[in-house]
Parts: sequence; structure tokens; C-alpha cells
Amino acid sequence: MRLMLFFAAVLSATLADSTDDLLKQAKVHWKKGEKDKAVEVAGKAIASDTKDARGYLLRGSMREALEQHDEAVADFDKCLELDPKNAEAYYRRGSEQFKRGKIAESLADFDQQLKLKAEDGPGHWKRGITLYYAGKYDEGRKQFEGYEKVDTNDVENAVWHFLCAAKLDGLDKARQAVLKIGQDARPPMMQVYDLYRGKLKPDDVLTAAKDEKLTAEQRNRALFYAHLYLGLYYDATGDKKLALEHMTEAAKKHRIDHYMWDVARVHCELQLRAAEKSK
Repeated sequence: MRLMLFFAAVLSATLADSTDDLLKQAKVHWKKGEKDKAVEVAGKAIASDTKDARGYLLRGSMREALEQHDEAVADFDKCLELDPKNAEAYYRRGSEQFKRGKIAESLADFDQQLKLKAEDGPGHWKRGITLYYAGKYDEGRKQFEGYEKVDTNDVENAVWHFLCAAKLDGLDKARQAVLKIGQDARPPMMQVYDLYRGKLKPDDVLTAAKDEKLTAEQRNRALFYAHLYLGLYYDATGDKKLALEHMTEAAKKHRIDHYMWDVARVHCELQLRAAEKSK
């Protein structure tokens, strides 16, 4: 009996070492840009110990980056089944649920994340955006006010605060309550800020985004943000047609590698879905 227990202990230790090694290998492959191989090796790590949540979290994170949203959520589901107090898994799954257009599920995950890790609250701008699309505008406004503790130079935070306030109190009161911004160096963010404050026109935002001094990559990024926030601006003013036109322009013609691109895409999908239901 003692001999059997000894071999069982040795086998268990070997298994753990094997899983750790495979997880390390998967990360190395990922850093080298060998993404398919990285996912494959992460799968082997999972197979080596199906009760180890780390493998599912790692593979889910890789699938998240590869825009395999359904598969990523499935991995995070399994991770949380094994490790229900994993705040990172809730955060990642909440992000993926938003990208799938599942707003209620996204918010539930972000809220659970903060129950486990309250210190993430002030900087959780993703939760603020989810709150906006969930129609929880007062809570969203408070979320963006909390972000002021993290950064007072982010025009986007002031804009989303404005959007929540406008839904609650109207455009005029939202302008009066706009958050103060220092200096956001990203073109054309200061023009966006002045648009929402009522100081500039939409064309001023587009002109700044098309600045010839910008590189092609910088101009594409500037035009993405210009059309994104013009779309949201027209949505706030009640012009759904122009809102969809600008959001479609942002999502289809000026793609960037950032969560905000998914926001533009999801906004289009939600607006089209709402239009279909209203027919």
C-alpha cells in the first residue's frame, strides 16, 4: 500500500511538472508569433491535467486575441468551473461576452470580477461601456466619474460620461456637466471633446483626423476614432441614420487593433438588430 501511494505521489508530481512545462512552452510559442502552435500546446497542457484551470485561462486568452470569441468563452467557462474565484477569467469572459453582443452577460461577469477584486473598479472603463449599452446610464455615469481617479486626460472617459448623462438629463445638461480634461494628445480627441461641449462642428473633427502630417497608420487610427465618436454623437442627438453611417465607416473602413473597434462593430450590430425588431 505504501509503495502504491509513493508511486501515485511521484506520478502526480510528474504530471504537475509536465503541465507547467507545457504552459511555459505555449507562452514561448505565442511570443514567437507561432500562434496556432501555442494554442495546440496549451491544449496539451489542458489534456495533461484537466483539473488545472490555468490551461483553460491561457488558451482562452489566446483565443481571445485570435478573435475566436465563442471558443474563448468556452475556455473561460471551464476555467471558472474549476476556479470560481478567478477575477481575471471573469474580466476576460466579460470582454468576450461584450464582443459577442451579449450585454447582460458581459455586465454580470464584470460585476463578479469587482466582487472578487474591488480595486479594479475605478479603472474599469470596459464596464462603463457595457453599462451604457445595458441602459444603466446612472451607474455608467458613476463608473466614468470613478475613472477620474485613474486619468484626467482621457477624452474618451469624458465622452462616455457625457453619453450616459445625455440619456438621463438631455444634451444641454450633459454639456454643463462635462468632465474637465487636461490634454489628450491623440488626434483628433481634443476636437472630439470640443464637439461634445458644443464648441466645434462634426466637420472640424474629420478635418483634424485627416491631418497630412500624420502617417498613414496614424491617420487611419485618427479616422477610426473620429467616426466612432461622430457615430455616438449623432446617436445622442437622435440621428440614427448618421450614427449608423459613421459607425459603419469606423468598423469597416478604419479597423484598429483595440477593444474600441469591437465597440464600433457591436454598436452597428445592436442598432441593426433594433431596427429589424421595430419593423
